[in-house]
Amino acid sequence: MFGYENINLTFSFNLIFFIISLLIIIAYSVYVYKYTLPPVSRFRRFFLAFIRIIALTLLVFIIFEPTLVLTEKKILPPVSLFFIDNSKSMQINDGSKRTEVVNRFIDDIINTDVKGEKKFYSFGSRTDAVAADSLNKLNFTEPSTNFAQIIDIIRNSDDNISTITIISDGVITDGSTPFYSAQRLGIPFFNLAVGDSSRKKDIELKNVLFNEYIYAQTPTAINAVITNNGFAGKNVSAGLYEGSNLISQKNIILDKSGVNSLSFEYTPVESGEKKIQIKVSVLDNEASALNNNKSFFVNILDNKINILLIAGSPGADLTFIKNSLTEDPNLKVNTLTQISPNRFLEQNQNLLLDSADIIYLIDYPTQNSDNGFLTKVSDKLRNKNIPLFLLLSSDVSPLKLKTIEDLLPISVTQIENNYLQVQPNPEFNESSNPLLNHSSESDWNNLPPIPQAISNIKVKPEGRVIVKTLVSGQPRSNPLIVTKNLGSKRSIVVLGNEIWRWKLQTAQKNIKLFDSFLLSSNRWLNAPDEDKKIMIRTSKKFYAAGEPIDFSAQVYDDLFNPLSDAELKLNISGPEYHDEIILSSIGNGLYEGSLSLTKNGDYKFSGQVLFDNKNLGYDNGTFNVGDVDPELLESRMNFDFLNQLSIETKGKTYVNTNTDQLIGDLIQANQDLSKEKILTSEIRLWSSEILLILVIVLFSLEWFIRKRSGML
Repeated sequence: MFGYENINLTFSFNLIFFIISLLIIIAYSVYVYKYTLPPVSRFRRFFLAFIRIIALTLLVFIIFEPTLVLTEKKILPPVSLFFIDNSKSMQINDGSKRTEVVNRFIDDIINTDVKGEKKFYSFGSRTDAVAADSLNKLNFTEPSTNFAQIIDIIRNSDDNISTITIISDGVITDGSTPFYSAQRLGIPFFNLAVGDSSRKKDIELKNVLFNEYIYAQTPTAINAVITNNGFAGKNVSAGLYEGSNLISQKNIILDKSGVNSLSFEYTPVESGEKKIQIKVSVLDNEASALNNNKSFFVNILDNKINILLIAGSPGADLTFIKNSLTEDPNLKVNTLTQISPNRFLEQNQNLLLDSADIIYLIDYPTQNSDNGFLTKVSDKLRNKNIPLFLLLSSDVSPLKLKTIEDLLPISVTQIENNYLQVQPNPEFNESSNPLLNHSSESDWNNLPPIPQAISNIKVKPEGRVIVKTLVSGQPRSNPLIVTKNLGSKRSIVVLGNEIWRWKLQTAQKNIKLFDSFLLSSNRWLNAPDEDKKIMIRTSKKFYAAGEPIDFSAQVYDDLFNPLSDAELKLNISGPEYHDEIILSSIGNGLYEGSLSLTKNGDYKFSGQVLFDNKNLGYDNGTFNVGDVDPELLESRMNFDFLNQLSIETKGKTYVNTNTDQLIGDLIQANQDLSKEKILTSEIRLWSSEILLILVIVLFSLEWFIRKRSGML
């Protein structure tokens, strides 16, 4: 009826009540107009009764919230999707004539009568729909290959997709392998594998292992693995470069096993972000020279971190903490030991304070601590964003602790001179915390009890309790170790003293927890800022020439509320290049922008943020264009990936020479794959303005006729 399979009218209430209401309306209207004053003609009485019946019926109709349900059956023809790899790797010359194979298949499939509709897409760094008459304009220049985006396109389609065909070399250079998500689609993948999968004579720098954060003036190892096929016994040289400067070079005889491992010793001179390269010399007849080198960035930290231990009095905790920290050659540990009011055991207090990179307060400040020096400590912590470690005992003065309380994860109002003997009880969800993951839970449980002063302590919202307490083996809610990481301010508080017991009484059990905890705490406190007010990043460190370089930024005020109305200028400089771009706000303190660069080399960027004509700060970084082109590193077709993808989806993968078989299988797979789709639409009649207007018009018409007839 009217092109619909089914038309149904439903009410919010039982239909019987609507029928009863309708009968009452009819009876009432007939009764009202059976006799009128003054008397009017029978036709007029009938007409007025009819108007009232219709008006009241419509009114009740609206009250019963009627909904008109229309059901339509639609026949969906099968749709075949074709995804064509438009990345640079399709231009690799391996003798298989990749682009010719692709173009020939496109011509064949366009001119083949496959049942249903055919839709074409190109994919690389992004996936785009392509009209059939524009397929000959594909330029195979996309800087990366992302298969995961194909799944997103398919998942969001409303078409009756019958088959999916991917024409590619199967080499993924961006995103993840989509096996699981492709399998869940329930649609077969018929893939055309383009290229040569045979292994050619080649040398490849396969893996490089290094620490992302290393210290200046401290030797570190950079390890690499070199693979070869067909060059066993040949001599090559491998060089380690910092920027363009050769740091070390080694001569290697390529092993017949096909694998060589080598290690470079690298001692950075100064701090900062450095680009490191390993280059392996190129031999004649190599399939590709592009995979003979790798580049990466490392962060060089200051060579010696100055640790200042300020103690309220001489004691075992001070001695054990100092001895533990001095085991790290990258740390320079100084102490200031209070021996009387206004006096320390060591000299040059101000000089030691000024040079401190991390400050440990051990049972300090006490009631006798000098207010003037305490103010200097507070200013140093606050103005220089110096990280803080506090060991809290009953000797600490809560009143004087107020001077630095805003830097702590806790607030303290009272510390009694009474103690509980407590053992650490790490929080279950903190097992991966960098302060705890160096030791097992059993190691923590085997630690001896330490005294914890009975105190009135409140953990702040930004505080994070990572260890609570056990008293006589029973869990308590009292915190033992609390951390804070807000903006560029970090602090750790241990609510107890005599932690030297953790070292002394576990030495025979060979438990290194005490040393590991302190050294991990030190690394965490000195880690590069993760939560700066201004953060500007590139999406990655290495880009191919012409690839879009995406910048993202986050901007916050002093209270770390996001700022969305700031102006963010970004200056980019590199080889014979200098430009400035403005990053656009996308809300919630987030900004983005992009550009493309075609000249190879190292580039630097520096961003400045202005708000209300005030400079809020800046951030900077580096990236590289051209050193790494992932599309050209792997010249072999990855048949295994394409074949596994088709197996997971109950499809099939074909090689270059089997395009006719692929087309034949596509024709067969699309037979009888049309399907019915039931479309249901609901029209809420009770919310229709037309019905309300009609009710008003009918009542108005009734009133008008009654007035003209002299009726009340």
